[in-house]
Amino acid sequence: MLHMQAVPGPGTHCDREPTTGFDYKGVIEMTETQVTWLTQESHDRLKSELDQLIANRPIIAAEINERREEGDLKENGGYHAAREDQGQQEARIRQLQELLNSAKVGEAPTQSGVALPGSVVKVYYDGDESDTETFLIATREEGARDGKLEVYSPNSPLGGALIDAKVGDTRQYALPNGKSMKVTLVSAEPYHN
Repeated sequence: MLHMQAVPGPGTHCDREPTTGFDYKGVIEMTETQVTWLTQESHDRLKSELDQLIANRPIIAAEINERREEGDLKENGGYHAAREDQGQQEARIRQLQELLNSAKVGEAPTQSGVALPGSVVKVYYDGDESDTETFLIATREEGARDGKLEVYSPNSPLGGALIDAKVGDTRQYALPNGKSMKVTLVSAEPYHN
């Protein structure tokens, strides 16, 4: 999904529309909503977690009311703990709703040799074939449940640079310090958990 937003510009008074003050001859900012790739299995698992958290709302609300009746709220640790639990649960609900609303549900890749979301890839850096790393291109929620594989998001600089790369392709991505790094794809296999 593409969003367009008018950004105030430095134009002269005749460039501006009188009612808004925006320079429509100026910059139009476009941002693309981050899309997260999920298998149907992961989507269903996350949807189930969301449904369970939503169903748990009345239980937490009842616990808060019960703790509130215990007396002075300033000294009531149980009340504050229940409120904190509620805040954490609501944050997770929002996170899951955003993730599921922006998710693209599809099957895990079946082909080898191309880096796609759901692929286990082996790469080397800056032409040094001895400096290899193997990781999964996926989201945290989609990632390796056994913890044996590092997970890089397809939206990260490294993950994004590798998407659609074929074995032998060299790509470049930006490091946090502003420099760039070359990465070469050695192998790409579908992930099977």
